[in-house]
Amino acid sequence: MLNLHTYANRFSIQHNPQGSILSHIVTSFDVARLAGVSQSAVSRSFTPGASVSEQTRERVMQAADKLGYQPNAHARSLITGRSRIIGLVVSYLDNLFYPAVLEQLSKRLQLDGFHVLLFVSDHVNSDNMVREILQYKVDGIVLGATTLSSGLAKQCSDAQIPVVLFNRIMAKTHSSVGSVRSDNLQGGYEIAKHLLSLGRKKIAFIAGRIDSSTNLEREQGFIAGLAEVGMPVFARATGNYSYEDATKATLELFNKKRNRPDAVFVASDQMALAVIDTLRYQLTLQVPQDVSVAGFDNVPQASWPAYQLTTYAQPIAAMVEATAQLLQNQLMGSSTVKDRNVLIPGQLIVRQSSDSRAPMHAPMITSNFNLTHH
Repeated sequence: MLNLHTYANRFSIQHNPQGSILSHIVTSFDVARLAGVSQSAVSRSFTPGASVSEQTRERVMQAADKLGYQPNAHARSLITGRSRIIGLVVSYLDNLFYPAVLEQLSKRLQLDGFHVLLFVSDHVNSDNMVREILQYKVDGIVLGATTLSSGLAKQCSDAQIPVVLFNRIMAKTHSSVGSVRSDNLQGGYEIAKHLLSLGRKKIAFIAGRIDSSTNLEREQGFIAGLAEVGMPVFARATGNYSYEDATKATLELFNKKRNRPDAVFVASDQMALAVIDTLRYQLTLQVPQDVSVAGFDNVPQASWPAYQLTTYAQPIAAMVEATAQLLQNQLMGSSTVKDRNVLIPGQLIVRQSSDSRAPMHAPMITSNFNLTHH
């Protein structure tokens, strides 16, 4: 029997009659012969999640290392009809919420043997970007903070490419498009109830993008919470999920010294940090003594001592897991229309930006408030 070293030398280098060296293209069949296994065992050894014993996988990897073998992903995709690539489209990449989402989602998809192809869109509607992604023969598409038209959704459906919206829903539901989001309605509702419990009477709202589903739902929940005690929103401005625009919105709301809000719900943490900075350093107001501030997301910066931001935490880990499961189920054809829209509850975190009595680095607390009509 040939040992690994002899076989590797024999099959990785050949001599032609003139004595020059020719490279030999090592195939999975070469690896199978050296490892003493079938070619399908070699294929399974290089496929994440495939059924193969650890002993067999180890023998295959040793043989592959000796021969310098690397599987050809393109050739495999032609055979299997699967590229193992997921196209990921994100907008607002400067939003502090999405770096953590990108990291966790990429790692989770890699566990299922997928590779992420990242595209950054400057538009709320990602139709043009999705058309470009389809040229890469991806197995699935995840859209973060962006959406697509019904026409393109049908095109993806016809091509049997599952689409999942992360932290968004389509204005008009399409049977082939899934969605995963936190409970924005409940979050807005709980924040309204929290600010009311502090005795605040003039509660304002700073919106994100007015055409985004997350903003619409958060505002609807917020309005519902205030309406239960007969209170309207005191004032409203738009921050477009931008630090700079949120700064302008804060100055707009607080330009009158006598009739200013005493609390502000801000549709994202990134904007809420701008609100706190503007209140403190441009308007010389105290947070929370003069104005209570609450955000939405629970980005890492929210717990920093300089901010201690009250917020509604989006459950990123659970949302990422649901997204990965939804993609897998759709690829396997085992999902139903009902299963394709996942709503995950978040949690209210009370910190010192709204209530000075809250301890530093307060842990998550589950609110007792519930939005009964949604």
